[in-house]
Amino acid sequence: MKLKSKSSYKKRFKFISNNKIKRRKSNKNHNLTKKSKKRKKRLSKKKILNKNKIK
Repeated sequence: MKLKSKSSYKKRFKFISNNKIKRRKSNKNHNLTKKSKKRKKRLSKKKILNKNKIK
């Protein structure tokens, strides 16, 4: 039987090469007035993960 890929992962992560994954950073959905401009800018950038480190 073939396994289904998780839909939640398909929405959250994008595979950009054979061993790299691009994802959004957390903590940028609500309570943004408390966070500094510098912090919000840093959180809006994408994070690139190495597939080998994910377990």
